[in-house]
Amino acid sequence: MICLLLCCSACATQVAEKPLTALEPGGQPPIAFQRAALSPHNGGTLIGEQLLRAGDILLSAANGITSAGIRLFTLAPVSHAALYIGNGEVAEAVGEGVRVRSVAEVLDEESVVVAFRHPTLDDAAAARIRSFAQEKVGDRYNYVGVMMQAPFSIERRLCELPTVPASIRDACINGLATVQLGNSSAGDDRFFCSQFVLEAYREAGHPITKSNPTWVSPADILHMREGDVSSIQVDQPLTYVGHLKFPPAPAPVVRVPDGA
Repeated sequence: MICLLLCCSACATQVAEKPLTALEPGGQPPIAFQRAALSPHNGGTLIGEQLLRAGDILLSAANGITSAGIRLFTLAPVSHAALYIGNGEVAEAVGEGVRVRSVAEVLDEESVVVAFRHPTLDDAAAARIRSFAQEKVGDRYNYVGVMMQAPFSIERRLCELPTVPASIRDACINGLATVQLGNSSAGDDRFFCSQFVLEAYREAGHPITKSNPTWVSPADILHMREGDVSSIQVDQPLTYVGHLKFPPAPAPVVRVPDGA
């Protein structure tokens, strides 16, 4: 029970190389914590589809049980990852396999959709991502990879306890992943959502991380954004583009005085 509580409460941190700089004006904080906030009510921007570029990564969450379960295991506000490939189209790996659908369909089905961008992705690389996605349409879903992710998502929390140095955390997660998930992918014809996104970037010559794509969840991609603390080593932090959809802010609670 204690181990389970520790795993569920773990939060990756980044300890500053020079903690005393926090005492200086504008200095780096001694410890940076992984950020779970995703709502634009905490400082975001609502954007339209026209601001997307081919290659942008869309992270989302739905209101269903499956999405809620993934978010519970990964302790993150997102449960799905997809690729915008241009012309109003989104490529993604889902239960029925790799498919392409419109942005409008994505927004209709998901409760929150947020876009991130690889800052050095050029038009040629974006075209390679689109080509990769189109070639994989119809390929099967990696059910085995997803099922193996569930226990890994819990046990890796021991590697992410606060104040654990990044180098030790990275070695711990890599070692655990190698033992539990293996070093090979499911092949070239089976993908789950975040694996599909990372494979597309690798094929385009712009890898986001050196870690095996089958080790990475949508939550991991979220924490690869600029200014966050990633549990997995990042080659290139992602920039925030904006929210395409977000749930309305909760209505304020109005208290009626007794006797009113």
